[in-house]
Amino acid sequence: MLLAMTKRRRPTAAKMSDIANAAGVHVSTVSRALAGSSLVAEDLRERILKVAHERNYVVNSMARNLRLQRTQTISVAIPLGHEAVQTLTDPFFVELLAFLADEITQRGHSMLLKKVLPPMSGWLDRLIGARQADGIIVVGQSTEHEALEAAAATFKPLVVWGGHLKQQSYCTVGTDNVAGARAVVEHLIKRGRRRIVFLGDPSIPEIRLRQLGYREALKHAPRGPLPPRTVPARLTMEAAYEAMRAFIDSKIEFDAIVGATDVIAVSAIRALRAAGLEVPKDIAVVGYDDISLAAHCSPTLTTVRQDLARGSKMMVELLFRRLEGMDAPSATMPAEVIVRESSGP
Repeated sequence: MLLAMTKRRRPTAAKMSDIANAAGVHVSTVSRALAGSSLVAEDLRERILKVAHERNYVVNSMARNLRLQRTQTISVAIPLGHEAVQTLTDPFFVELLAFLADEITQRGHSMLLKKVLPPMSGWLDRLIGARQADGIIVVGQSTEHEALEAAAATFKPLVVWGGHLKQQSYCTVGTDNVAGARAVVEHLIKRGRRRIVFLGDPSIPEIRLRQLGYREALKHAPRGPLPPRTVPARLTMEAAYEAMRAFIDSKIEFDAIVGATDVIAVSAIRALRAAGLEVPKDIAVVGYDDISLAAHCSPTLTTVRQDLARGSKMMVELLFRRLEGMDAPSATMPAEVIVRESSGP
């Protein structure tokens, strides 16, 4: 018996004009939506993408990139001039990079990750000159404020996660570090803490702003100014732990610690426990960032929340606006104090 063999016919790929007709929009709108342009409203972009998927539309990436002179790639650089031994497994980096990857991927782009270690001279110029990416997101200012200023004068698709500094020309996204730190210190003062120590590295712009907020809260304490004291501490867990142990050994009296980051605060708690001190009974501890670890350590950590999901979305949005030649000024998100066990009842 002769069996008739039939080939399975592949569905015919739609053209961009087919997508435009089905979605009821102009071809140029479809083109912008498929390229992730911020000129297309998010709900409309999602509708066009759904229509394209249903009609088996396939983007010819090579042809489009050649036409637009684009790489469809975004570089995410992490400069570590301040802390060469800090790893990308740091909880803050892990969470922020995950959100950035989601936002960049949703725009139809790839993410190129670059860890920058000392010597730092010329790294940003080389990254721009390599033309491996359409735009650059820099996570943290580190020691590179001047390099960022110089690059921003000629390279517009550049957005930085960090603190907004006076007379700054490059675009930043971040929380109000001064207000956030001031609020969490005021919280400690209301809990009756009077000898409050700041633990961190003020050479880093974001942390310097947090130190400023700490000092402002002490200066304007309701019952009169309180004395400030900063204990230098690097950003890694072990370095922060050792800095806290050394300060405990100095026998200087204190009743609260403001960790410049959650990682520093959690390390301080570990050092306090090792010295036989109870948190928060003997010493209250607060942090800054509200990484996932903060809600799961023991005691749970009072901290200042940075909305990393929202911040990532804003960074990518501003970067794509800059890629399209639009104005995209810096954005500062409000900070929120999250009260948990470590600051006391």
